[in-house]
Amino acid sequence: MAQNPFHLAFPVSDLEATRDFFTGVLGCETGRSSERWIDFDFFGHQVVAHLDDREHKTAPTNPVDGEQVPASHFGVILDWNEWHTLADKLKAANVEFLIKPNIRFEGEVGEQATMFFTEPSGNALEFKSFKDMSQIFAT
Repeated sequence: MAQNPFHLAFPVSDLEATRDFFTGVLGCETGRSSERWIDFDFFGHQVVAHLDDREHKTAPTNPVDGEQVPASHFGVILDWNEWHTLADKLKAANVEFLIKPNIRFEGEVGEQATMFFTEPSGNALEFKSFKDMSQIFAT
């Protein structure tokens, strides 16, 4: 069964820095936009950066497999090779990782490659991959 694209809106403090990051670093195309928001094609999904003039706070974290994972984050599950290509691209672009690219739950159910970083306004992004995609919802 084909997956429906999701839609997510998120606040940003600098619309142009967000555009540069999503297009230049992540390779996303833009859709509609205004002076206060931009649509991005986020790996086939629609995410919308909305300018928010309030102060942005760092998200709280929760411990997961020995790491402090931002409680508020979004991202995409990529193909294994695509994830590794993106990790290399982010390293080459000197992106500062909250959690460096690594394998989580190694040797366990749900083993996955994962990495966390923030976009320019501090919103946390997680990109992950499973060698066995049937493990996405495994318990």
